[in-house]
Amino acid sequence: MTLAVFLNVTPDIISTYMEVEKLKNLLEKVKSGEIEVSDALQSLRILPFEDLGFSKIDHHRQLRTGFPEVIFCEGKTDKQVAQISERILNAGHPLLATRATPSMYEEVKAIQSDARYNELGRTISVLQTTHEGKEGILVVSAGTSDLPVAEEAAETAYMMGNSPERLYDVGVAGLHRLISNHEKLLQARVIIVAAGMEGALPSVVGGLVDTPVIAVPTSVGYGASFGGLAALLGMLNSCASGVTVVNIDNGFGAGYSASLINSLSYT
Repeated sequence: MTLAVFLNVTPDIISTYMEVEKLKNLLEKVKSGEIEVSDALQSLRILPFEDLGFSKIDHHRQLRTGFPEVIFCEGKTDKQVAQISERILNAGHPLLATRATPSMYEEVKAIQSDARYNELGRTISVLQTTHEGKEGILVVSAGTSDLPVAEEAAETAYMMGNSPERLYDVGVAGLHRLISNHEKLLQARVIIVAAGMEGALPSVVGGLVDTPVIAVPTSVGYGASFGGLAALLGMLNSCASGVTVVNIDNGFGAGYSASLINSLSYT
């Protein structure tokens, strides 16, 4: 077995950032039985990174946490996003980039023709692996204006091996829309609720189900919503049990957490 196969990365990346001799010695010790495989894997969890100068790519995050590094595109140039994406893809990892613009997508598509762009959720993604399609995650939005955040959450959950369901535009101003979908709420193992304005919907959902509810405050609303702060504080003060809260507009964080919770149902 070659070093590249063992680490699931390409040889050019290995030569860039690894102390090859130390790794060879480690593998020899595994081969001879001097070190258990589990101990070797523990050592590999702290391997270094690939340094591009403007970015240090953590290729072994997937080994440590179960999912590779995700690109947060805001503040990066189109070329930087493309370069980071190329290195992640070359390492054999799935690609997920959030807050991406159409021009960033075009740059990534030029190096990976099957890259997929969710215009509403502003994500770029490439699977590179078989999609597991785990059921159990339901993404709910209070209003249509909350859909960009909800879609970011749904795309994140999808890329982490889930097949999330969606239930959109069921806010508290028309509560009958939510109640008519009560059965769908009960079937979910974990529910993500994105809401702006006063952020009341997660409390309502939390009072109807016996599963974890992940509340996502969005920056949607008029002046006194303070860019999502009102929704955030409302969700933090929820009287419904089982409601946890991520940061304002953090659909990625909600999707990631929901995926970790849902995976427990399949172990």
